[in-house]
Amino acid sequence: MLGLQNEREWVIFCEQVLRQPQLAQLEEFSSNARRVASRSRLESIIVEAFAGLDTGEVVKRLDAAGIANARINTVADVWAHPQLAARGRWSEVDTPTGRVPALKPPAMLDGVEARMDKVPALGEHTASILRELGVSTERIDRLIRESGISS
Repeated sequence: MLGLQNEREWVIFCEQVLRQPQLAQLEEFSSNARRVASRSRLESIIVEAFAGLDTGEVVKRLDAAGIANARINTVADVWAHPQLAARGRWSEVDTPTGRVPALKPPAMLDGVEARMDKVPALGEHTASILRELGVSTERIDRLIRESGISS
């Protein structure tokens, strides 16, 4: 992802990143509104300019030009991100099939350990929740029997 914030950055982007300074002078790309109106053509030009480059090369050009950019991570990338381990964001929780890694909640209070309870089994709390909701014991028993879920 990249972000151009003003016309000065558009000119720099064309010159240093796309290496096509003439684009900045074209009438159809002369303002943000016109670039939006010509989005599909501009997108094709950008894709073509980046086609022979790998991600690292594109990022290097963007960084050298001072253009704001960020990489979109996959779920696997986020899961393996070294900052999660470095900041102690991982914990383990019990599940019906064993212990699994789990991320701590995003909001943490200094000096307070995150509560990381076990993951309940399917139906484990069904009867108690239904009782709290005022469902009769007979109805709960029938629902559990008919669903095949243990309580």
